[in-house]
Amino acid sequence: MDNRRTAGSETIYETRIAPVASHNESIIETASDTRKRILRVSTELFAVHGFHETSLREIAERVGVSKPAVLYHFPGKADILGALVEPMLRDLADALARATTAGPSGSAGPAGPAPGGSGPGADGTDRVRWAVIEGVLDVWLNHRHLLRLNLQDTGPATPGPGFARLRDAMLRANSLVAGADPGFEQRVRAAQAIAMLSDPVVLFADAPVPELRAAVLDGVRRLLDGATGSATGSATGSATGRPGPGGRRGRPVTMTPAMVEAARRMHAAGSGATAIAAALGVSRATVYRHLPPEEDTD
Repeated sequence: MDNRRTAGSETIYETRIAPVASHNESIIETASDTRKRILRVSTELFAVHGFHETSLREIAERVGVSKPAVLYHFPGKADILGALVEPMLRDLADALARATTAGPSGSAGPAGPAPGGSGPGADGTDRVRWAVIEGVLDVWLNHRHLLRLNLQDTGPATPGPGFARLRDAMLRANSLVAGADPGFEQRVRAAQAIAMLSDPVVLFADAPVPELRAAVLDGVRRLLDGATGSATGSATGSATGRPGPGGRRGRPVTMTPAMVEAARRMHAAGSGATAIAAALGVSRATVYRHLPPEEDTD
């Protein structure tokens, strides 16, 4: 009798080859587990100390292996970062690829038709635009803790193949949001819309995702509505829903604990009070009250 069994497309003989196959599988699984642990520990250390301040020796000690063992899986620290960023870059490329197929039969933007839907072919353009906006936002939300590393010390923005792919994807996203034959103002609005997707996700990475997603999309919609409605809106800003002169709402005078934490992280990363105030929608005086006394200069 031919004593053998089938595993996938391979035939493994019970008498001689099976023990060798089992041994090899054990080695592969152990190597895979070590690689996963290295990536997990690196993410934690990068988040606490920053990419540039974390050493391979620290990573090895936390994983419980030697430094050469880490180097066996990753030739350098940049390769670890590259492995961490790869899933995000892949998801981003997939999101943009899906957006380009939205076309006339695709779905509209959030909560109804997208702004600016006038003229031949506008519906298809708006569907692509909002498919890009929502797709990119969902990628940032899914990888929000990795994005936060960039606030710590611009680790993910370190020049290299990953940086080039991210740059090219962002240029592609801007082009799709701007639409065909855009003017200068349309290109600026597209850049603003894409930029608006990442900063809130980084600053409020621990917030509930559904609420954060809805708030970000609402902000982008207000930006694009303002751009398309400004020509027909009144001088008081009624077309955009924002109060005009004389009815202008003041900036909040208080900050939530999450906002305070975000402000301090931004300041530690080198941002001044003016930039922090603009990002959080509060006054500089409010920001100053929550910065360390010895560092509260712009």
